[in-house]
Amino acid sequence: MSSHNPHNTPTLPNFTRYITTHGADGTSIVHSATESAFREYDSGSLRFNVAFTTSQFPVEMSGDADLTTHESLIASGSLGLVSPSGTVCRVVDFAPLKSGTKGLMHRTQSLDYGIVLEGSIEMWLDSGEMKLLKKGDIAVQRGTMHEWRNPSETEWTRMAFILQGSRPLTVGDKVLQEELGTQTEIQPSATASNL
Repeated sequence: MSSHNPHNTPTLPNFTRYITTHGADGTSIVHSATESAFREYDSGSLRFNVAFTTSQFPVEMSGDADLTTHESLIASGSLGLVSPSGTVCRVVDFAPLKSGTKGLMHRTQSLDYGIVLEGSIEMWLDSGEMKLLKKGDIAVQRGTMHEWRNPSETEWTRMAFILQGSRPLTVGDKVLQEELGTQTEIQPSATASNL
């Protein structure tokens, strides 16, 4: 399914997010079905879609409190990569990168599950170690410095990330904090001290 894509336009289809809830009698129902909307970063080489967030753990779902909190957080525009006391489910599309192009080396203060849904991706660590993840593979990022590179010259890669806010990570006598590199488009995540 390789085709020339001269304008680097995303070739992956949109998806629909289905949220369930309960009717007044306690039966399960679909609350909403929403088609995905992506936000572009890095001149269109990266696309984010935040499918859902929680702001506490364990989450409070009674009275649909989690739905209200998620909608408020998204409307506020204050979500960074992580929801420090909760979770973020995000779908990320990576454009084909030219040979030798690097991604963004970064660290989040979170435990992340990264699942390759389409294509393949290189996971680079600041040690220089690299692993190639293919469709279906899972990365468990534990507060490490890392970057993602799509090795394809023509096909987009899609990953789903579930990020769980974590306590500060200490290695030796150093406390490791969120680092977003030199980019300026993605805002820093809130921390427990500024929530």
